[in-house]
Amino acid sequence: MIEYLRYNSTEDKAVGYTEYGKKWAEDYNKIKILTSESAFVLNQCKEFADLIVLNVMFTVPPEVIIQLDREANGNQKAVLVCSAYDFYPKQIKLTWMRDDKEVTADVTSTEELANGDWYYQIH
Repeated sequence: MIEYLRYNSTEDKAVGYTEYGKKWAEDYNKIKILTSESAFVLNQCKEFADLIVLNVMFTVPPEVIIQLDREANGNQKAVLVCSAYDFYPKQIKLTWMRDDKEVTADVTSTEELANGDWYYQIH
């Protein structure tokens, strides 16, 4: 891929890298309207980038519900279900604790499921 022209926002001018690019840069730098338009576009781009950062950096804590799915009966253990809803970002870890220790035996979970509205759920 050949780079013909690049706009340098620090110097507020276009720089050409080929014969055609140098001609385009010369014409571009002569026309102040284009320079002001590029400044406007650059400013819009920076504002958009700030919005993206704000949206990516925010977190929403989950709503957590614990339910008894099945009561203990004879040799069968009770089944508890822990569900976390409407959280963001996707990365989350649900942990069952007993006496301040993590329980790992007889524990299953789903993958994080997208709600379709940028939020997630897991069970």
